[in-house]
Formats: sequence, structure tokens, C-alpha cells
Amino acid sequence: MSISVLRTADAWWVQTATGAALVDTTATTTGELLADREALTAAAASRDTTPVTELTLCSPVTAPCRVVAQMTNFASHVRDSGGDPKTVPLTFFRKTSGSISGPYDDVIRPAHVGLLDYEVEIGLVFGKQMPVGSEITADNLADYIAGLVVTNDVSARDVQLPKTQFYEAKSYPTFTPVGPALVLLDADELKRFTDLRLRLWVNGEFRQNMTVADMIYRPVQALRELTRFQRMDAGDLLLTGTPIGTAISAPPKPVALITNLLPPAVKWKLFFAGQAKNPKYLQDGDVVEAAIGTDDGALDLGRQRTTVRYAR
Repeated sequence: MSISVLRTADAWWVQTATGAALVDTTATTTGELLADREALTAAAASRDTTPVTELTLCSPVTAPCRVVAQMTNFASHVRDSGGDPKTVPLTFFRKTSGSISGPYDDVIRPAHVGLLDYEVEIGLVFGKQMPVGSEITADNLADYIAGLVVTNDVSARDVQLPKTQFYEAKSYPTFTPVGPALVLLDADELKRFTDLRLRLWVNGEFRQNMTVADMIYRPVQALRELTRFQRMDAGDLLLTGTPIGTAISAPPKPVALITNLLPPAVKWKLFFAGQAKNPKYLQDGDVVEAAIGTDDGALDLGRQRTTVRYAR
């Protein structure tokens, strides 16, 4: 049975039917908490609860930790980016854990960023160490993945594209809102991963709405590839990609072919001039909501709500 873990600045909580029960633990990091399952189980059975609305929630994934992400991992997003889902490789990139923020914190757009984008993603939280060379199967996946979280892979597109790298463009402070809950799942519940639906709204308008059925490389395949070169520890986070609906979209193929013949400086100047007219990029005061769960409500990772603010 799933356990929804919440975190405030000075405590851990388990969300129950009547509210939030305090976890009696000395754990200060997500990794330490996941090792104290007895305390989590006791809290889940407690009737001494506090209304969740009275809590100021932080990210249930603590920093520092490793934050790894999968690139263009939904077929719809690959097509929208001008690629072919049948040939796109399984690709990872890193984000700094300094980008992690709470589920209701402001997202701060740096002053030099003009094109701020959103990407709702399922985050996999590791429950134990995965050394390089680990054998990952469908049967032991739940031994490594303790639970799931809602994440938003916020991206500075005008930094990402001309520099042809992801680390800086996705690593500014507040660029990875996480939570509200870390939902711990047993092996049978984790098998329902493909039933999860990712949704994102901006100012109440639907922008993203897709199930994991559209995902190209799912957790078993992703971890098999990742363990070839990257160790992961308890409390580390893997973002698994986003579906169609982000602000950025590839230009029509004829236009792309022509602009690719231009010098890079000219090509990017024309591209960003066109993107600047796109009203879907995030603006000061925009409210971004992201939610993930199964359509039947059996698994619910919660709903985060963040507000975009421009750095002054």
C-alpha cells in the first residue's frame, strides 16, 4: 500500500485520510528517511494528525543529491521537436540539485533569460544504492525505486539551444519544483506506472495531458542503461521526460532546412525572434500547476502550484 511522505522545514510527515501524521525519526535527508521504514509505517497508522493545509511544504527530495534526467522521452514530444521516435536514442543529462525547490515555491526567471519553458515529469526516487553494473529487471525494479514524485523540469530555452547543452539551462535555482508528496509504492503498485497521466496547466489552461503509454524508454530500460556508467544512491532523483505541450516547438521542416544552411549566429537570431512572439512561454505572474496520477485515482502523486517571478 502506498505511503505519501510530506516534508516541512523541520519535520517529516505521512499523509493519511485525516491529515498529516508526524514521523518519529531523526532522518534529515530523503535517503536516511527511506531507511527508516518502521517510522514511516507507524506514522501511516497514526490517528494523531495535523491538517495538511496548516503545513508549509518543502520538496520531499532533499539536496544535495544526484539529479539525472532523460531527454525527449515521449513520442509526442520527439515528433513536436522534429525527431523520429523510432530512432531517438536513450539519452541522459544532469541537473544540479541546487535547482530543487518546493511544490509551492516561486519559480525565478533569471534576468538574462527570455524564453522560460515548463516540462511536467515523473520523478523516480531511489530507495537504495544502485552501483554501476547492477542488474535491473522488471522483478527487482521496486528494490531500487522507492517512490515517485511530481517534478517540473523548468528550462531556459534561449540558453539551452545555442549552447547545445542542458546543464546550465535547466539548473538555475528553483528550476526543479518537486512534490508535494513522495509517494512510496510497493512492487505491485509500481507496475501501474504505465497508467499514470501527466497534466500541466498555465493560468488554468491545459498545456500538457498525456499518459505514460506515450513514453519511449520506461524505467527498467532506462535504469539498465544508466547503471552502465552512473551510480545512484538512496534519495537520488531521475526525471523521466515530458510529453507534447511545452512552449517550444520545432519549425516546419522546409523552414528548418533553409535555416540550417545559415551561419549559427544568424540562424539562432531568426529562431529566437520567432519564438519571442510565442505567448506560451512563461511570463511574470504566471501560475503553473502540475499533477500526476492514474485516471481511477488509485495512485495520486499530488498537484504542485508555482508562480513565475522575474528576477529584479
